Formats: sequence, structure tokens, C-alpha cells
Amino acid sequence: MRFVSKFFRQLVVRICKMSVVLVLVAAADQAFDVSFVSTAAAQDAPKKERETRKTPALRNNIYEKLAEAQVFAEAKQYTEAEAVLNDMLDATSKKSKLNRYELANVYNTYAYLRYAVEDYNGALNYYQKVIDQRPEIPLALEINTLYTVAQLYFLQENWLKGIDTLNKWMAVTETPSTNAYVLLANGYFQLKDYDKSLSNIQTAIDREEAAGKLPKEQWYNLARFIHYDRENFREALNVLELLIMYYPKKQYWVQASHLYSEEKDEARQLALLEATYEQNLLDRSQDIVLLSQLYLQAEVPFPAALAMEKGFADNIVEEESKNYELAGVAWRQAQEVAKSLPMLEAAASKSEKGELYARLGNVYLDVDKNEEAIKALKRGLDRGGVKRPDQARLALGMAYFNLGDFTSARRAFRDARKDKRARSYADQWLKYITSEERRLEELAKDLG
Repeated sequence: MRFVSKFFRQLVVRICKMSVVLVLVAAADQAFDVSFVSTAAAQDAPKKERETRKTPALRNNIYEKLAEAQVFAEAKQYTEAEAVLNDMLDATSKKSKLNRYELANVYNTYAYLRYAVEDYNGALNYYQKVIDQRPEIPLALEINTLYTVAQLYFLQENWLKGIDTLNKWMAVTETPSTNAYVLLANGYFQLKDYDKSLSNIQTAIDREEAAGKLPKEQWYNLARFIHYDRENFREALNVLELLIMYYPKKQYWVQASHLYSEEKDEARQLALLEATYEQNLLDRSQDIVLLSQLYLQAEVPFPAALAMEKGFADNIVEEESKNYELAGVAWRQAQEVAKSLPMLEAAASKSEKGELYARLGNVYLDVDKNEEAIKALKRGLDRGGVKRPDQARLALGMAYFNLGDFTSARRAFRDARKDKRARSYADQWLKYITSEERRLEELAKDLG
């Protein structure tokens, strides 16, 4: 059974109660829409205002002219559409001027034409003219225009005015849309007011869930980012749990694993990373290396070694000294010395210091490959950078002794005893060499 199999099954059943650094998300994932306000829609104001706000009628000839302009606009004949509107405003030769409600509809169409050619300032100017016609315009028209103005400010990245206008809109509308809360969250986020940003995006998420709908991925990501920025890792993990459930992507599994690391929960960190690996979603060297390290920390070296072996074979794990060393250590701890040695040799050859050759020499010594041990230990000492040269010289002396080269062994142990940390052990070996030489001499005499 794999080390984390039981835990991972529990994790899946509980929908993975999980979840660093992240990228800024476009929280306001909404297409900007400017459209003509029809007479019927404009009359559809909330009941509490319908009895108190009176608006003049939209005369048939004016309606026909507006419809003509709209036809031109929809055909992208903006110059022709504007000519119709200009004619409507030129009242000097006409018997009757436009009333304020009719003016509002004309300005609303002008605003659309300005928006269509990306003249956002011009559009804002005309939308303000629409609002200026109150109170002789339907409340619904004023509300819709306020929302459109707020959107335009957000489109221009004028966050402060966008927020202010959107809050005015919320004050007069009966049922603010979910997307309005998303816009506010984005605006506050851009201004680094994370408290209000989180409050609004959470409102949007809660409303969508209450309606039986799936909140958008970007909304969850905004909430996750804010929680992470505040180091509320548990809350960030809760959001990542939902992202993994609804929008399963490699990045969310990996981020959840990293957050468990922040929580010092290495078992769950390993579980999440292993789950990602088993789905063939780990495609970065550092993630596979981390997985292998976590396996070793959990004292399960065999899967650690397998992960590194596959990573090298798939050209994912970078061919660096430290990575070969990790693979070699994993195979060594898994009692697979034959597979360990090539990895350790590659690690040593790619290292600028001799430390890894010294370690390699000790592995050779452990498996009774004394000649290879001598070569590796000498190469390490010659290269320099060995952390404990005294220990390397002790190993060198043992390798020479095993080959019966007592002269070289004695020389290595004498060099080792120059370091007081190895002196006692080196002296024991020197005495042992002398006694062994005597034993062999006596044995030779008896045989002779």
C-alpha cells in the first residue's frame, strides 16, 4: 500500500480540505454592455417610485427618429446615426422642442455612438446629460445609466469614481446584481482595500451559491489571493478546496500542497502532491523534486526514487548535481545500491566541490568496491570543499587496508589523525594495522 493511499481516499471523500504566490486575477469577469434603453424598459421603475416620479411622453415622431438612428448605429453607420440625432437637437426651425425625457433618449443614443468608437470620455459626458434630465426621466433609466457610467469608469481603470458611482447605483436599485458586487470587489482590490474587496466578492459568491449557480473561477481566485496575502492559510485552503472540486487544475492541487506546507502539515502536503503526480499533472522539476523530498521525510524512499527516475526519463527533472544526489540518496535508502551509484556518480561529476565524491567513496566502501572508493575519495580530497576531510581520509585508509596496501593505509590514517576529531579512531586503526602485519608475518613463518 502506498504511504498516503488511505489518507488520500479520506481526502477525496471529504473533497480535499485543502488548498503561494499567486497571480492577480481579473475579478470583474463581465462583458461590458452598452445598449439602447427602450421606452418600455425605461418605464419599468420600482413601485415605490412609480407613483411619485412623472415623466413626459415620448412622442411617436421622436420615437421614429430614435429608431432610425438606432438602425444606423446597429449597421455601424455611426456618422449617419449622429446626423439624425443632430437634426433632432436642432430645434431652431421646429415648432416644438424636445422634452427632457426625449432629450434623455437622444443623449443616451449619443453615448452609445461615442462608446462604439471607444470615445469613453465622450460617452461619459452624454450619459451624465441623461442623468441631468431627472426628475423628468423614469427612475429605471436613471438607474441603468448610473450602472453604465460605473462600468465605463471601471473600463478606464478609474477605480475611485467607478466605486463611488456603483455605490450610488446600489443605493437606488432594489436588487443589485451579483456582477455589481464583483465590480466593487475588483475596484476595492485595485485600491488595496482588501477588507471591502473580500466582503464584496464573498457576497457575490454567497449569492451565486444560494441561487444554485456555480460562482466563477475568477471570483474564488480573488478571495483566495486576499486570504493568502493576509496569511489566512486555512481560509485560502477552504477556497482551494472549492476550486479543486469545481475547476480541477494542476495549479490548484500544487498550491494546496504548498499551503499545507505553510500549515506545517507535511502529511497532507505529501498527499496532495502525490495526488497531483498520479494524475500526471506535475510537469515542473521543482515539484517532482519536492515530492521526492517529502517521500524521503516520510521514510518511504522507494517512491521517491521512482519519481526522480521517471522525472529524468521524461526530461522534466533538471540534470543538476543536487537532483542526481537526491535520486542517489533515495535509491540508497531503498537498498538499491546498483541504481544509487550511477546517480551519485553523476551528482559528483557535476559538482564543483569534492564533497559528493567523498560521499560516493563511502558508498563504494560500504559495498566493498574498494578500488572505486579510493578513486572517488582521492578525487574528492584533491578537488577540495570536503566538509570532513578527516572522515574522508579515514575511509581512504580503510579502503587501502581492505586491499592489503598497509603502507598507503597507514599514510591515510596518519593524515586523518592530524584532525583531533579523528585522532582516536585513526590511532586505533594504526595499532590494528601493526598487529595485522605481525599476525601475517607469523602466519608466513608457520607456513614456511
